[in-house]
Amino acid sequence: MFSEARLIRSPSDIRGKKYISVASGFTTGKGCRLEAYPKNKKDVVLFFGKNIQMNDYVHITAMDEVRIGNNVLIASKVYISDNSHGHYAGDENDSSPLSIPKDRPYTTKKVIIGDNVWIGEMVSIMPGVTIGSGTIVGASSVVTKNLPPNTIAVGSPAKPIKKFNFDTQRWESYKL
Repeated sequence: MFSEARLIRSPSDIRGKKYISVASGFTTGKGCRLEAYPKNKKDVVLFFGKNIQMNDYVHITAMDEVRIGNNVLIASKVYISDNSHGHYAGDENDSSPLSIPKDRPYTTKKVIIGDNVWIGEMVSIMPGVTIGSGTIVGASSVVTKNLPPNTIAVGSPAKPIKKFNFDTQRWESYKL
C-alpha cells in the first residue's frame, strides 16, 4: 500500500491515497481511516513524518494540509481534521443552522503537529491548530487552539498544565 510503511494493520480505510505522503517507519493499528480530498485535486495534503505510530481507529481527514512530524505517537480513537462543514466564526460568512449540515460549504485551516508529540486516547484535534514539538495531549482532550512546544495539555478545550524545564530536567506547572 505505502512502500515506506513498516506495518498497516487491516482492516484500514484509505481514501485519496495519491494525496497522502508517508515516510519510513509508518505504523497503524486496525480500523484506521485516512482521507485526503485536496481542494485543487493535485497536491498532497496529508503528510506523515518518519516513525509515526498510530493505534486503532484513528481518523484523519485533510483537504488543505495536515502535517504530522517525526516520531509522533497517536493513541487509539483519535480524530484529526483540517476541515469543517460550514463557517462558524461569528461574522457575515457564518452558516445558518437552518441549512442542511452536509450541504454547507467546507472551510479549511491547516493542522501542524510537531516532532516527538504524544497524542492520548480519544483526543480530537480541530482545524487551524498547531501542536508544538515535544508536547503531550492528555486523553479525551479537544484541541481547538495552538499548543506551545514541550508542554502537557489537557481538557476540553485543551490547555497547557505543565511545561518541561530544560534547566532542571523536570515537568513544572505551566505559567502563562
